[in-house]
Amino acid sequence: MTNTTSVEPAPHLASFKAFYPFYLGEHANRACRRLHFVGTSLVIFTVAYALFTGRYASLWFVPLFGYGFAWYAHFFIEKNRPATFKAPFYSLAGDFVMFKDMLIGRIPF
Repeated sequence: MTNTTSVEPAPHLASFKAFYPFYLGEHANRACRRLHFVGTSLVIFTVAYALFTGRYASLWFVPLFGYGFAWYAHFFIEKNRPATFKAPFYSLAGDFVMFKDMLIGRIPF
């Protein structure tokens, strides 16, 4: 007997446009968003530093900064699981879009 049941993706995973409101809901706490902002800032500065100085070994800090601040915020402040576990690529994009939205004042810092 064959299983003909198809697994539909969650509606919020259908596109990044659909995912982003879900992502923002997972970051409702202002302190969580601030820690994401710090982590994303450190990622940007670390990548720029590595590229401009040629010290590529410093890129080892990128996942530490990017995930360290975010995961701390989720586990201890927001008290939820990081969206990275549900949709890693959309979550990464969401970090940078939320960073930009906070930078331009679209989302409260």
